[in-house]
Amino acid sequence: MSVHFIVAFCATVFVASIIPGPSMLLALTHGMQHGARRTMASALGNVAVTMVQALVSIVGLGTILLASETVFMVIKWAGAAYLVYMGVSILLSSGLGISAGEGAGEPSGKTPLRKLFVQSAMVTAGNPKAIVFFTAVFPQFIHPESGYLAQCSLMLALMAIIAFVCFMLYALGGQKIVAVFSKAAVGRWIKRVIGASFIGAGIGLAASRR
Repeated sequence: MSVHFIVAFCATVFVASIIPGPSMLLALTHGMQHGARRTMASALGNVAVTMVQALVSIVGLGTILLASETVFMVIKWAGAAYLVYMGVSILLSSGLGISAGEGAGEPSGKTPLRKLFVQSAMVTAGNPKAIVFFTAVFPQFIHPESGYLAQCSLMLALMAIIAFVCFMLYALGGQKIVAVFSKAAVGRWIKRVIGASFIGAGIGLAASRR
């Protein structure tokens, strides 16, 4: 794979990853609730599932997902339901879980890192369009005269790095938001906006067409 193709691939994946969506919204939320340092566990959950989705598309199972309306809809509706659940949970929670003095990344409640990982993994897995995206994008950057396995390995590694960086950028943004808007009243409004955004994302995913 030439340098030109590597740059083009990285740019494509970065733009697709950095665009606000359920995973990036979760990164922002976890950054606000737990600080950027602990949100690294969430980022790893996102990367792990993204890698699986990419591998699925590479081995050709993405084509099956595209062809099977039932499988696609089951995954999509499950993901939508989980997003709505996340939104309702945030709205019903007592607060964002982080105080003004914890803006540097010290969480007020020690949520297990495994739970953060699982939450992120479930949100990421609930979006089957990622597999469709990889199935459409990967072939554009495969050079038929070069080693297929080597090219795929390189793209997977680059994609994992980019996904992690984008997730952590949102997490750092969430941590900064809490540091700036630390008053309880503002925190309640932020909580409402985030909760409503998760519910809206879930409804939007459920209502979207393939």
